[in-house]
Amino acid sequence: MEPKRPVVIRNLAAGVEAFTSNAFLVAGPPRADAPATTDDGDAGRRTLVDTGANFDVVAAVREHVSDLDAVVLTHTHSDHVENVDAVREAFGVETVGFDASTPLVDEQLPDGGTVRMGTADYEALHTPGHKDDHLCLYAPDAGVLFAGDLVFGGGGFGRTDLPEGDRGTLIDSIDRVRARVGEDLRELHAGHGASATADPLRDVETAARAARTR
Repeated sequence: MEPKRPVVIRNLAAGVEAFTSNAFLVAGPPRADAPATTDDGDAGRRTLVDTGANFDVVAAVREHVSDLDAVVLTHTHSDHVENVDAVREAFGVETVGFDASTPLVDEQLPDGGTVRMGTADYEALHTPGHKDDHLCLYAPDAGVLFAGDLVFGGGGFGRTDLPEGDRGTLIDSIDRVRARVGEDLRELHAGHGASATADPLRDVETAARAARTR
C-alpha cells in the first residue's frame, strides 16, 4: 500500500532563470479548513532546505506559509546560501548545518543527528567529496532523501573539481547513502535539477557507477 505522504515539499527555485540552487520548503499538509494557497495549519516544522541565490526566496516562502521555523543547509557553496541573511532577517530563524564554525551556520547538525522538517524526522549523513561540510538528509519513514549536490535525478553526481572536492571521497559518500536508504526510497530532492520520484534508488546507484567511470 502506498504510504501516506507526510510532508508537502515545494521547490521555491523552480522556474528561476538566475544561477541558484534549489530551495525546498518542507511543511506538513494543510488543514482542510486552511486557505488553499497556503501550507499553514498542521504544517509541522516549516523548514527551508537551502536558501538559494539570486532570487527573492523570502517572497517565495510567503506565497505558501506565513513563517518559517528553521533553515537547514546541505552545504555552504554560495549558490545554496546567498539568501541566508535575507531569510534570517525576514523570519528570525536560525540556520542548521554541519560546520558551525562558519557564520552561515548557527547550530551544528552532526553526522547521525536528526532534524525535524515538516512532520518527519530526517537523519543527517555527512557526505563530503563535493564539499567538506556536505550533508544529505534522509527520512526513512517518509522515504525521502535530500541529496544536496552529492547525486542528482537521472544519476548525475556532484562536481569534484572545486576546492574541497575529491572524487574518491565523493564515491565513498554515495556508497554510504546507497547503503543507508531503503528499497522504499520514494523521493530524491537534489540541489539542482528536477526531483526524482519514479525510481530514485536507481538514480543513486547510477550515480555511484558513473562517478567511478567518468
